[in-house]
This record gives sequence, C-alpha cells and structure tokens, in this order.
Amino acid sequence: MTFQIEPAGHEHAPEVIELIHRVFDEYKFIWDPVDEFWDLLTEQQAFPYRSPIGGMWVMRDDEGTVVGSIAAERVDGPTVELHRLYLDAHLRGQGLGRKLFETGVEWAREHGAWRIELWSDTRFEDAHRLYERLGYVKTDTRELDDVNNTVEFKYEREIDR
Repeated sequence: MTFQIEPAGHEHAPEVIELIHRVFDEYKFIWDPVDEFWDLLTEQQAFPYRSPIGGMWVMRDDEGTVVGSIAAERVDGPTVELHRLYLDAHLRGQGLGRKLFETGVEWAREHGAWRIELWSDTRFEDAHRLYERLGYVKTDTRELDDVNNTVEFKYEREIDR
C-alpha cells in the first residue's frame, strides 16, 4: 500500500474530523466536535491553517481515504505550532507519522521559523515517543476544561534553518 501526503484546506476539514473521530473512538474519548474542533469548524476566512499564516496536509491511502493529518500555524516570528497530528492506529510504527510531522516542520522552515512547539494529550504515548526520538523536549503541562478532562504536554525544539 502506498500513501500520499497532499496540501489540504478548509474543504478537507470534514475528512480530518472523520479521522480524528476514529482516533477518539480508539481512546474511548467523548465525542464533542463543537468543543474539540473549533479550528476545523470555523468559516473559511477564519480557518487558521491557510497560507500564509499556516498550512494543513492530509495523508491518503490507495483508496483515497484520509488516514493521517497535520497542521501548522505561525505563533510569532520564529515560532510555528503544529496541530492535528493524527494517524490511524493500524498505520502507526511504520514511519508515516514521522513523514507527516516532517511535512509540518518543513513548512515552518520554508516560512522562516526556527522553533517548533506543540501540545499533545498525555494519553498519546506513541506520539510522545516520536517527538522525543526527533529531539523535542517536554517543557510544560496544561489542563484543558473540556469534556475529556484533557491534560496535555508541551513539546518544543529549535530546528535547523
């Protein structure tokens, strides 16, 4: 099976939400898209992952199904925050998550950023292993006031320019 990463926009948000729904089911999270995915449910002109302030990509399998996603958003001059890194469970451990992650990092680099940050649910242990293998350091923790009682770790790293 082959996988293609392609740029995505506001019109791809329903497919990304579908992917995230599968991951939420896997983790037995409560499904509340309005609370959890405000960024993907915004109007097109407010979509945070549009050029030049951000970008979004999806990974499709041979059947055209979105099986992975990542988004990037400029936080300030040197900093880009990565969002929405999701990959279907049966595809993890094959280097596909790393390819998605590097797509977001490359966008940051091309847009003059030299620092990456991201927040990740403490329960996403596979993702944390990936970030740490790539040299990202856990620097903070925060609790969200959401239906899933989410606690997140912050990861950060400077990237080569």
